[in-house]
Amino acid sequence: MFHSLSLFVVLYLFWLLLSGFFTAFLLSAGAGSALAVVWFARRMDLVDGEGHPIHLGPKAMLYWPWLLKEIVKSAWDVSRIIIHPRLPISPTLVRFQPSQQTDVGLVIHANSITLTPGTITIEASSGEFLVHGLTRGSAEGTVGSEMDRRVTACEGKA
Repeated sequence: MFHSLSLFVVLYLFWLLLSGFFTAFLLSAGAGSALAVVWFARRMDLVDGEGHPIHLGPKAMLYWPWLLKEIVKSAWDVSRIIIHPRLPISPTLVRFQPSQQTDVGLVIHANSITLTPGTITIEASSGEFLVHGLTRGSAEGTVGSEMDRRVTACEGKA
């Protein structure tokens, strides 16, 4: 029930944000639309901790700024590599075992690696990630990284 209520609140607030109009008819239409989506999602058995991970909210608010900082730093590094006359790249593949225990944690970690310029998660499973890096340092930097520790803390298993 908690996930259904929180899903309704999130959908309704998102609708209000996008609408920008606050007449009685539109407010009730937004509430009805959000309620219908929650009802359909419950009938399809999609409203659970994985489909709507509201429990990650406070922890994610701490993780996102850190991830944004890492994206900017990596973008700067990749830009320097591209501008360098010798183009000092050394494409490298690494395999490592992530420390996350949940599917949501694994997805957050794999997507965070891919969002960071210069690295991409090629293969992700519960026991192993395969990551391609533009340089050896960027690829090896994903193994046992701060990102792995922060995502594990975010999922609540640390």
